Amino acid sequence: MDALPQIMVAPNGARRTTRDHPSVPMQLDDTIATALACKAAGAGGLHAHVRDTDGGHILDAGLYLELLAEMKHRAPDFTVQITTEAVGQYTPKEQRALVTAVMPDFVSIALREMVAGEDDKDLCKFYHWAYVSGIGVQHILYTPEEVLKLASFVEKGVIPAQDLEVLFVLGRYSTNQQSSVSDMSPFVANATQVLKDADWALCAFGQQETSCLAEAVRQGGKARIGFENNLHNSDGSIAVDNAERVHELVAELKREKLADMPN
Repeated sequence: MDALPQIMVAPNGARRTTRDHPSVPMQLDDTIATALACKAAGAGGLHAHVRDTDGGHILDAGLYLELLAEMKHRAPDFTVQITTEAVGQYTPKEQRALVTAVMPDFVSIALREMVAGEDDKDLCKFYHWAYVSGIGVQHILYTPEEVLKLASFVEKGVIPAQDLEVLFVLGRYSTNQQSSVSDMSPFVANATQVLKDADWALCAFGQQETSCLAEAVRQGGKARIGFENNLHNSDGSIAVDNAERVHELVAELKREKLADMPN
């Protein structure tokens, strides 16, 4: 199956382990195998977390470089995005050091984690260095208010206005982390108002993940799917693996004739 650029798979995240589901990838070989299976199912990219030898979250340049090299060898046309997610363990300075050491093509950075207590001059230096270095930064936004906050950093010149990419995290603070399609509206409304040219994507929690992501694509966005946010298919069953989640979304996009929409 041809990979769809609208779909990125997030197969593990920072917290879930094989105790949550036996198919959550924990080590590099598992992550690579999962990525390739999801590519075959139709995903166009990987949102990658790496783990330490005990399966814990870690920001490790060596592990990321190993993953990127192997994925480039095994699937050179498959986008791989690393993350700087702090999970309360890493400072903004340590997050920036990871990006500097790895020099990835693509990285996701939670706005709230990177800017907390930091001097605008340090932030400006980092974000503009990343832009000039050709590193695509996807700004993770957890609330509609953070869309406005990102816009304020862009207006001040701290974050480059060019080639803005954002990810809306839908339902992170909803009851039992169950997202609904209606949760998307305030994110999109704020982005339409203050980030008109931003390339946006969405991830969602819970059983309505597929519906939320299909609506995002319908509205011109992209979709991030996988066990990082949700283990369930739309019918309530537990997915066999990440590839099954990708396959369900691909089937929905094809059914609605959304799979070939430009984005």
